[in-house]
Amino acid sequence: MYSLARPFLFSLDAERAHGLGLSALELAYRTGTTPLLARRPAPLTTNVFGLNFPNPVGLGAGLDKNGEHIDALFALGFGFVEIGTITPRPQEGNPKPRLFRLPAHQAIINRMGFNNLGVDALVRNVERAQRRSGLLGINIGKNKDTPNEQAFDDYQHCLQKVYPLADYITVNISSPNTAGLRELQEETALRQLVSQLRESQEALAAKHGKRVPMLVKVAPDLSDRDIDAAARVLGELKVDGVIATNTTIDRSSVAADRHASEAGGLSGAPLLGQSTLVLRRLRARLPESTPLIGVGGILSGADAVAKMAAGAALVQCYSGLIFRGPALVHDCVEAIRRRREAPSRGAVAPL
Repeated sequence: MYSLARPFLFSLDAERAHGLGLSALELAYRTGTTPLLARRPAPLTTNVFGLNFPNPVGLGAGLDKNGEHIDALFALGFGFVEIGTITPRPQEGNPKPRLFRLPAHQAIINRMGFNNLGVDALVRNVERAQRRSGLLGINIGKNKDTPNEQAFDDYQHCLQKVYPLADYITVNISSPNTAGLRELQEETALRQLVSQLRESQEALAAKHGKRVPMLVKVAPDLSDRDIDAAARVLGELKVDGVIATNTTIDRSSVAADRHASEAGGLSGAPLLGQSTLVLRRLRARLPESTPLIGVGGILSGADAVAKMAAGAALVQCYSGLIFRGPALVHDCVEAIRRRREAPSRGAVAPL
């Protein structure tokens, strides 16, 4: 079904196609026709962060920034859906055009800039969602005009608002599209911000009588020294998990493309190698008790298995959905299932 719709969607401006695609998914969900778009995978229960995920394949943040399509997205078979990035106050994001397809490379460049309706709007949407299947992650950020010195105030504001509603919360300090945001990954700034947020997390756990895991999402463009420093800080502060990685500012793999000079973060197939290297290095340096979510460049079941082999406990897709459609979810779950079952059969199942 998606193969029929894709040429039409790709003929449109990328951001308009994004909106139309979400509207179509919502319509399919409300009319009970989602099974025509995607075959739901059989359960593949995975316990991470003390939570039972129906399967280990999730939707990465950014597709549904305001949580307006939660149930429609779960209907595609995701084990978990991450919404956001959300900020305390509404903001329009960067000027358009700000989203570009690179079909020859199965890649996307975006410089959206945390466009969203604000955390209060997201909270209302989450409260309305039925959430019959899967777990919900909420990705939080800071407003563009909030200086880094006051970043904690923005993150804490969002943390407090979404805490009662989220199954886990992601602290996004790695988007390349908010000026200066990635500076929060520098060791001293990272330690200060995350230690304050950890204190808030524990206070909220006591207040609400439940502990919601808090994850930190990192960039793929960190040097080995920066990765090691981040792992040291996040391990010492006992964060619940790390998401590796966000989009990249590197263009070496798409240099010949007409959109290569566009500012923003590159995602899709060219990100697979570097994001998986960062994942592997983090896995080697973080405590074994700190799970990782692998994201970046997953366009097939084999790519999802590669993330698992590099140390991911869960994986997320986003750009791959644009090129492959909803069938990607089923493909990834089944490939991971074959990998899990292979040892008991004495041979590695073909991917």
